Amino acid sequence: MMFVKVYQYHIQADKEKEYLEIQKTAAKIYEKYLDSKFMYIKSNSNPAKWIEIAWYKDEESYNHGMELVNEDSEIKYLFQSFKKLLDPNHPEIEEGDYSLILSKNLF
Repeated sequence: MMFVKVYQYHIQADKEKEYLEIQKTAAKIYEKYLDSKFMYIKSNSNPAKWIEIAWYKDEESYNHGMELVNEDSEIKYLFQSFKKLLDPNHPEIEEGDYSLILSKNLF
């Protein structure tokens, strides 16, 4: 059963380009250590609100891969850079763990 991480956060409107560049770079690091897929969704009603969804083979491989990812010095720098892009009025990052039960072709 696939393991899914879901994050919600708010990005400053004038920082979207930087945010997307950070995500592209971070994805390359994740790909070194994990078999993963990512999706970034921007709210239509609140353009500062983003949802990030990441799929992994299973929770065990996620945990093992994340140990390696978190040792990467570049990922630490990218996370610090990411936190600077958060909306100061909503600096929290909500995180949830899920299991993929059913999936159909999305497109």
